[in-house]
Amino acid sequence: MEHTKNNYINREISWLQFNGRVLQEAADKTVPLIERLRFIGIFSNNLDEFFKVRYATVKRIAQAGKGGRSVLGGTKAKDLLEQITKIVIKQQTESLRILNEVQKELERENIFIINEKKVSPSQSAYIEKYFIEKVSPALVTIILDDIDEMPGLKDKAAYLAIRMVLKEQTKNTKKVTRFFKPKVKKIKYALIEIPKMIDRFIVLPNEGEKKFIIILDDLIRHSLGNIFSIFEYESLSAHMIKITRDAELDIDNDLTKSFIQKISSSVKGRRSGEPVRFVYDKTIEKDTFEYLIQKMGIDDIDSLIPGGRYHNRKDYMSFPSLGREDLLYKSYPPLPIKGLNMEGSLFEKIAKKDYLQFAPYHTFAYVVRFLREAALDPSVENIKITVYRLAKISHVASSLINAVKNGKKVTVQIELQARFDEAANIKYAEQLQSEGVDLIFGVQGLKVHSKTCVIERNENDKIVRYGFVSTGNVNESTAKIYTDYTLFTADQNILKEVSKVFDFFETNYKVAKYKHLIVSPHYTRNAFYKLINAEIKNAKEGKEAYIKIKVNSLSDYKMIDKLYDASRAGVKIQLIVRGICCLIPGVKGMSENIEAISIVDKFLEHPRMFIFGNEGDPKIYISSADWMTRNIDKRVEVTCPIYDEDIKKELLDTFDIGWSDNVKARVFSEKQDNAYRKNQLIKVRSQFATYDYYLEKLSN
Repeated sequence: MEHTKNNYINREISWLQFNGRVLQEAADKTVPLIERLRFIGIFSNNLDEFFKVRYATVKRIAQAGKGGRSVLGGTKAKDLLEQITKIVIKQQTESLRILNEVQKELERENIFIINEKKVSPSQSAYIEKYFIEKVSPALVTIILDDIDEMPGLKDKAAYLAIRMVLKEQTKNTKKVTRFFKPKVKKIKYALIEIPKMIDRFIVLPNEGEKKFIIILDDLIRHSLGNIFSIFEYESLSAHMIKITRDAELDIDNDLTKSFIQKISSSVKGRRSGEPVRFVYDKTIEKDTFEYLIQKMGIDDIDSLIPGGRYHNRKDYMSFPSLGREDLLYKSYPPLPIKGLNMEGSLFEKIAKKDYLQFAPYHTFAYVVRFLREAALDPSVENIKITVYRLAKISHVASSLINAVKNGKKVTVQIELQARFDEAANIKYAEQLQSEGVDLIFGVQGLKVHSKTCVIERNENDKIVRYGFVSTGNVNESTAKIYTDYTLFTADQNILKEVSKVFDFFETNYKVAKYKHLIVSPHYTRNAFYKLINAEIKNAKEGKEAYIKIKVNSLSDYKMIDKLYDASRAGVKIQLIVRGICCLIPGVKGMSENIEAISIVDKFLEHPRMFIFGNEGDPKIYISSADWMTRNIDKRVEVTCPIYDEDIKKELLDTFDIGWSDNVKARVFSEKQDNAYRKNQLIKVRSQFATYDYYLEKLSN
């Protein structure tokens, strides 16, 4: 099938539509007020990453003089850049409108976000003290007129662009009489970097029942006189600017450097990456704007985005709760897994039966408890685990170090190229290595994105394996807000094949064969083709045929074409896709048997699950892999079959709960309008319904 605009939604445009769904959550009046602010932060953070990665990639294609149609879904790179900028400006405008609306509603709740012009005398005294003690020592202020070359601006930082009009000075000149001496106004420009180590939102002392917050930017504006007190100025103004740089890693080929050194050097190189977006306060003075553009040499940036008074709105993700539980989502404490009591040995229980953890409905503590037991168990000899993103304070890492101290052989495959977590993973790699953990840095040219662990235990002089396969990272922090499946198993057939994946990390030239797992990059595409073809065959023979898929992203054209083939054959297909979906459902003659929805709600939908009808005996898999070309052909991913009948039913049930959502589900269509699924008489909010499902399981 030819890759044209008529067959696919462009990947970048689809991603922006996903971020539009995040913005819809910020606009949703049924979402608690403070959570709405946090969704604005998520929207902004997502957009930053989009420009650093996806926009930067399209720009590279355009600058190379290539059309890029084959990789951009039939759209020229230059045209796509213009489309993106147009959509982003519209979304940014909408986000500002929503932010203003939320702030007005907060005021009705006696919560006031004030600027420097609304500060009371008592608040002014508090701010001055706070500035001197906490902010002033952390400030970096650059007088631009005094330097020849503009310093490189950090792409994660926000800056106040300062315009300082000095007091008039008499200019002496031979041509001027003693009765008239002209006055000359001089303007100086400066930049103040907003300190990242200080909370963006400063809670001021209450005044009665009223709570007040000032944003750090405005606190600095309030203190400009203090900062520039050595100058004789007439007026000062401050406007926010922010630059976003290309975040692609350029890894050198110096054979004398270790892989850690190469990645570390590349991460540092991001600081001077090509600018791809310049966001500025649209009220900035024209001369200040032109001075900055000229000084920074960025007049060729395609995406100059006029914005509001505040940038780095991603900081709203950490907006303080102010003790107002009524303005936050209701807390749902994570549940235990039925039948898997954490008292006693988990190994003994898992030896008898597989168990499924579905975080955050279930507590992530099972993963840590599993590794802690392995660290202490005298019978455990080896622990092997893949690491993609760890929590800032990781009990997983400390458990692995504990195991080494108890004489276990611990092998960690750590992905140093995990996007935006490179620096953190380098730090962990160095720590683990110094404690005696054996590190593997994957396969050249392939990211390792699989989420697996295998533990080898000596039982009566025989090696018995225990382990888990997951759809998400071993990360305590994200496990509280990301939904993910983790299968705990002692199935020796599955775990022997997990061990083969670790063997591949160390001996890349040997490609193993698998009977149970589906492993990228060698087998995933053909394995799923085979499963889809089986459903096509059943449909053509008049048998029930269906496919149910839940992923984060669906953008691989060949897999989409295969689903189109299945639809034309009569296979009923249900898709739950959180993010990018390049497939267009419901098109007669192409995808009329495909329905697709996206769920954006309190938790971030992250699991990958695949269900194939198989003539009434469903084949079900969980996976680390989305259906994106990179996951299928360019990464090490593991897709694991589910054999336990109870767990198969559980996965079918949770998929169907998601599919029945008519509160937070948006429908994919040719219109690309993020329309909510129409409410029925009975409202189903799938995330809350899933929690209730597991709560009920515990009581039965």
